Amino acid sequence: MVAATPRAQDPTQAAASNFKVLLENDRVRVLDFHGKAGEKIAMHSHPAYISYQVSGSGKTTFTSPDGKTTEREARPGLALWHEAETHSSESSGAVHALLIELKK
Repeated sequence: MVAATPRAQDPTQAAASNFKVLLENDRVRVLDFHGKAGEKIAMHSHPAYISYQVSGSGKTTFTSPDGKTTEREARPGLALWHEAETHSSESSGAVHALLIELKK
């Protein structure tokens, strides 16, 4: 028997004041994210998604459920592809980003 690993919270529940749903349909969900410098965002999950940095700069540290950390440098105009993932995060600077989560 294999134990199921519970999926982390939806980002709109884990950090409701940071994530706003701009559009949702059967194919995508578009999230507007605002984070302050040094603000920690609780563990949450995303399906495969695209992120687009609207404004802000600095490093963001992502921590996976197993404790592994990854740093990403942020700059306005940066667009990245992400496979489905679960993480918490903390940014060194204020961040405004759009996330386009794929449902299909």
